[in-house]
Amino acid sequence: MKKITFALSFLLFGVLLFAQDKETIINNIIQEVDENSQVERLAYELLDEIGPRLVGTPQMQQAHEWAVAKFNSWGIQAENQQYGTWRGWERGVTHIDMVHPRIKSLSGMQLAWSAPTPKKGITAEVITLPETIQDSLSFARWLPTVKGKFVLVSMLQMTGRPDYNWEEFATEASFEKMKEARTQQIEKWNANMRNSGYSSRTLDAALENAGAAGIIQSQWSRGFGANKIFGSRTKSIPTIDILLEDYGTLYRLAQNGAKPQIRLYAESKELGEVPTFNTIARIEGTEKPEEYILLSAHYDSWDGGTGATDNGTGNVTMMEIARILKKHYPNPKRTIIVGLWGGEEQGLNGSRAFVKDNPAIVENIHVLFNQDNGTGRVASINGQGFLHAYDFLGKWLHDVPQQFKSEIETTFPGTPSGGGSDHSSFVSAGAPAFMMSSLNWSYWNYTWHTNLDTYDKIVFDDVKNNVALIAIMTYLASEDPERTSRERAVLPISTRTGEQMTWPTPRDGNRRGGLD
Repeated sequence: MKKITFALSFLLFGVLLFAQDKETIINNIIQEVDENSQVERLAYELLDEIGPRLVGTPQMQQAHEWAVAKFNSWGIQAENQQYGTWRGWERGVTHIDMVHPRIKSLSGMQLAWSAPTPKKGITAEVITLPETIQDSLSFARWLPTVKGKFVLVSMLQMTGRPDYNWEEFATEASFEKMKEARTQQIEKWNANMRNSGYSSRTLDAALENAGAAGIIQSQWSRGFGANKIFGSRTKSIPTIDILLEDYGTLYRLAQNGAKPQIRLYAESKELGEVPTFNTIARIEGTEKPEEYILLSAHYDSWDGGTGATDNGTGNVTMMEIARILKKHYPNPKRTIIVGLWGGEEQGLNGSRAFVKDNPAIVENIHVLFNQDNGTGRVASINGQGFLHAYDFLGKWLHDVPQQFKSEIETTFPGTPSGGGSDHSSFVSAGAPAFMMSSLNWSYWNYTWHTNLDTYDKIVFDDVKNNVALIAIMTYLASEDPERTSRERAVLPISTRTGEQMTWPTPRDGNRRGGLD
């Protein structure tokens, strides 16, 4: 009886001691976030000093080196692991002026991987595509007229006001009239494009082959001043994106026979084939070092802005979590890995390559938390099709203070993601990986891949909320005596296809991109 009493007392003491330790560590994490947060400084250094992180650019390489140095300064082991190569390119100055029928500097920029202009620039007339294209033969007969001219290849927008602005100020009848007219305009534009025999993906090359001086687009994001900025599809002539307001001016002038001219200076450098990397940091586990918790965020960005909310916020969140855990939980039971993935924007290339190259790590992932979509606080978590995801995620969330989880909605068991962000690379391999999905903050219209994705769009209170939430969940996951389950749920019937959904299959990343 004495032995039993002693054993029970010892067990109770251990439980109480763990509870005290847990409370202390969670409180320390929260206090660090509240009183000593580094996220603003990290964001400044990454976004303002280094800037956008287009794969294959010197800025991307600089960012990798900065991250390793930053992790090392916190006493965290880190390295850049090469997974492939990419077309090297560096952006230079873009300057665009309308010089006829009047003088006006235009707001725009060259697209990623665009060819430069000659040193003295290009001055040329701006023309539109034919207003009505009968068929591919008539378009082929028109093509020679583009020689030596800039061609406008985007539809003229009938309004530069977002729908919410119409909804607030217009009459209901006026709003409905605009939407109906816009729908008809889009249908006509798309039919015209089909009649040409080309798509938006193949048209630029046809114009280049016909001798166009350059391509001008305006990929409006349906937000004030916001355009999507992606990559050029031409090889030897420049491609530029001009903001809606100035694009509309050029289009209407050309449409009305005013024969507008622009002068374009666009500098860029081809850098050949350059290595591409993932930045990997590790805090080694003490009791179960061969089981892993991954803190995941893609590191690269498009370069219309500085990649602030896609995905600078995810990067600084995961880096700050690592810093805080190293300070207040330096000896985790399981190994904590931070993965800042390269080449996500071109197809999850860095994370897919990591999954392919590290089967032992992937097989022993305890849990992965991924953050990607914007500056908002975490608002939803999907169980990704893992049958028992609720058992462990729900348990950890239970111990997170209410202030950090009060607005989170969960879906269990959910369905597996086949793409979209880097957790998908791990889910496809059967690893329990979860997207910490954020509140919108007009992400899709204003900052996702646009010229406005900059430091000033970050809501740091929400970012700090996410740091505290994921840091606490990482700590709880590390301490959990039970291994997470990988059992898969029976997937539902797809509402799109009417067939039963299947689990996504792993794919390797593109190891040599942009060079063909």
